[in-house]
Amino acid sequence: MATIFIRSLIVYFLIAFALRVMGKRQLGEMQPSELAVTILISNIATLPMEDTSIPFLSGVIPIVSLAAFEVIMSYCTLKNKTFRKIIIGSPVVIIKNGKIDQEKLKELRINADDLLTQLRCKEVFDISEVEFAAIETTGELSVYKKYISREVTAGMLEIPDKPAENDPQIAIISDGAIIEDGLALCNKKREWLDGVLKKENESVKDVLLMTCNKSENYVIIKNELKKGAGR
Repeated sequence: MATIFIRSLIVYFLIAFALRVMGKRQLGEMQPSELAVTILISNIATLPMEDTSIPFLSGVIPIVSLAAFEVIMSYCTLKNKTFRKIIIGSPVVIIKNGKIDQEKLKELRINADDLLTQLRCKEVFDISEVEFAAIETTGELSVYKKYISREVTAGMLEIPDKPAENDPQIAIISDGAIIEDGLALCNKKREWLDGVLKKENESVKDVLLMTCNKSENYVIIKNELKKGAGR
């Protein structure tokens, strides 16, 4: 049992490291080659954990090799457009100028119900609103609406921009711990944070989440499960 536990722990950290090396894109929509490598790694990883008679290196070496191969392939596709097209493919336009390309749908084996489902996932419930749509190499649908159906923006209404007020909220405290990188992004010092917490009669350990932007607009959510957080 101890051997299986140790093997499982090592394989876990090895796979986590391999996925980290292969890049953050692995966590989102994956290309076909990336999906293949991920499936292979997950299958190979179970072998040395389930069967202790298999040499541990017989499971480690393929995982490391596949991760290295994927990194090399990613580099090649980054540098060579032709190679990228062969390995990854190209997006396929299925709606152009508001008209569905039925031949492309047939080639991709996508029926009308599948198309409508994908459009609903993009918050499009009326296909007549679509000007352009394409199936990306990841299998995801990209949609560009007709001008009359697009959401109204501040630019359309000619509302002047106020960058300082529109800065995004950045987390500066999470689960009772200060996020130094968040403070830096907000151009704030620890002294400013201490002053705000003192003003709000709060302590860092009693804060579940605190966000802030460069205009010093902040939101504090207390940790209600902590003792004394209900003040």
